Amino acid sequence: MKKAIMFTTTLMFAVALTGCASDKEVNPLHQEEAIPVTSHTPIDVNMVNTEGVKVGTATLTETTEGVKIHLEAEGLEPGTKAIHLHETGKCEAPDFKSAGAHYNPGQREHGFDNPKGFHAGDLPNIEVTEKGTVNVEITATNVNLKQGEKNTLLDEDGSAIVIHAQPDDYKTNPAGNAGDRIVCGVISKK
Repeated sequence: MKKAIMFTTTLMFAVALTGCASDKEVNPLHQEEAIPVTSHTPIDVNMVNTEGVKVGTATLTETTEGVKIHLEAEGLEPGTKAIHLHETGKCEAPDFKSAGAHYNPGQREHGFDNPKGFHAGDLPNIEVTEKGTVNVEITATNVNLKQGEKNTLLDEDGSAIVIHAQPDDYKTNPAGNAGDRIVCGVISKK
């Protein structure tokens, strides 16, 4: 009798372990495929330079204050640079004009200091260190990552993050005299 109980217990334990092992092998892949992009799913954006080479990453996360952008990049010219959200999710090197104009669903003028502004895609300038690196967090308060909602960065053609060669003067329409587009990253549903 003891042998029969022990065998049954051992068999049940083995079956339980097999069930756990198969869950671990199957579910992570299945769950990964089943998770849709939601307002709480961070979006990683590859940032590329004018030669199409990846120079960094921007991670976008929905918060109660807006979309938090954590940008890390290297290989840039030191100094103050403009950074903006653009209306189209295309980053065709070398000029990134494919990203279109600033993200501006409210049809306003450019710049925080412009009485007719500002675009939803206008962001504060960033500082690139003497080593050519940047590691910064910015919150874009007038946009979101909620598909189908007003001011979403995840519309049908996506949007882009663009770093410019010069600082934004925060007043000159249409782009704050920010100069050439030197780094670009596509924001999309994927």
